[in-house]
Amino acid sequence: MDLSIAWLEWLVFGAGHELMLFASVGILLMGLDDLLFDALWLATRRPDRPHPVDAPPLGGRFAVFIPAWDEAGVLPAMLRRTLAAWDGEDVRLYVGCYPNDAATLFAVSPLIARDRRLRLVIGGREGPTTKGDNLNRLWAALGEDERAEGMRFAAVVLHDAEDHVHPHELALYRTYLGANAMVQIPVVPSIERGARWIGGHYGDEFAEAHGKELVVRSRLGMPLPSAGVGCALARSTLALLAIERGGEPFRSDSLTEDYEVGMVIGAYGLDARFVEATGPAGDRIVSRGAFPGGVDAAVKQKARWVAGIALAGWDHLGWPGSRRGGDLTAGRAWLARWMLWRDRRALLAALVLLAAYAGLLVTAIGWAGQVLLGWTAPPLGDGMTLLLAFNAMLLGWRMALRIHFTARWYGWREAAFAVPRAFVANVIAMLAARRAVMLYWRMLRSGEVVWDKTEHLDHEGAPGDAFARTVAR
Repeated sequence: MDLSIAWLEWLVFGAGHELMLFASVGILLMGLDDLLFDALWLATRRPDRPHPVDAPPLGGRFAVFIPAWDEAGVLPAMLRRTLAAWDGEDVRLYVGCYPNDAATLFAVSPLIARDRRLRLVIGGREGPTTKGDNLNRLWAALGEDERAEGMRFAAVVLHDAEDHVHPHELALYRTYLGANAMVQIPVVPSIERGARWIGGHYGDEFAEAHGKELVVRSRLGMPLPSAGVGCALARSTLALLAIERGGEPFRSDSLTEDYEVGMVIGAYGLDARFVEATGPAGDRIVSRGAFPGGVDAAVKQKARWVAGIALAGWDHLGWPGSRRGGDLTAGRAWLARWMLWRDRRALLAALVLLAAYAGLLVTAIGWAGQVLLGWTAPPLGDGMTLLLAFNAMLLGWRMALRIHFTARWYGWREAAFAVPRAFVANVIAMLAARRAVMLYWRMLRSGEVVWDKTEHLDHEGAPGDAFARTVAR
């Protein structure tokens, strides 16, 4: 055999083996991590029954914070839907805009002029700043209204400019905020036919995260990350955060200020609850919204989440016991650290996925070499064979759970796409990880954090309603 061909054969099979070994070990460790969490979910499952409430409902007026930058296309429809759904509720919607966003200002001004439940807040700085900065301007406006009117709001609800709210959402918050500092309801991405592969993978991921991850954390009393929408916080809770942060409850230098608020609330030892409930008609009380349907927009959004949670969030929050949460028992502190690790492992998971797909590609080249050039592949070995077989079983379990949760939210027709969409999700995760590192590096170098938002689209009567029509199980 020619020396160059022999060298290429050695390189292909050697590189393929090392890549697959690294990926297999990484998949094993993360698979065992997931399996342990799944066991915890199964162990804490209980028959559906009304959540016990040991405090009277929270009365008083609610404020709804809706930060907006370049939302002229979706915000007016969202405001009309929300006002109609919550007709008769004691609520005021605070809409945060920027002086240099004329399109959004012109789009919402007629609505605000006609309805006293709407309050337009125009920040002093040109946008975009950050979502946290926008929310802080709304908090300041709320305080101004309280002083001017001699009243006090009871709670603050967070929503985005494209959300579809549930008519009984505020009633649920009133029930549970009497005993909790924060209440989060499920967030249901709408799955559009034209964006079934990209937008649909959000539905798969949220179905599992909000059907299992947040459920377990809530049952165990662990810090509960806010999703930033479908979330209500007691006004006293935000006041406590504002006292610590110089008058501003939300971090203006964070890409994921909503996530951090929930984690800080838990670090203070305040109770937070994830609530799955049904309305009087038997439909689930959820917050629905459209998510990106294109690769570029999805990568951009997920990169912001990874940079904010896995990188900058590590800087801001540390680990339980390092900055806050020192009063936790040793067992609960380690449990809280485990939950944070699961939030922050996205970059490592992306590296393992990259190695796995690269290993598959190199292995395929090796197979081609065997067929075309007569190469001889080295024996796989008993250890590697056992490792691959065990990982295959873990993958099968993982996909079975993904199908289960997607079917629970969207039905079996949509669940049939969950397995092939997992490949799409993996590709987006790898691209997002790369962008997240670059984004975080720019943040460190410049010291500036900018609202790197994605374009929002409005879908009236989206197919995601299937979940809202399903009776809770």
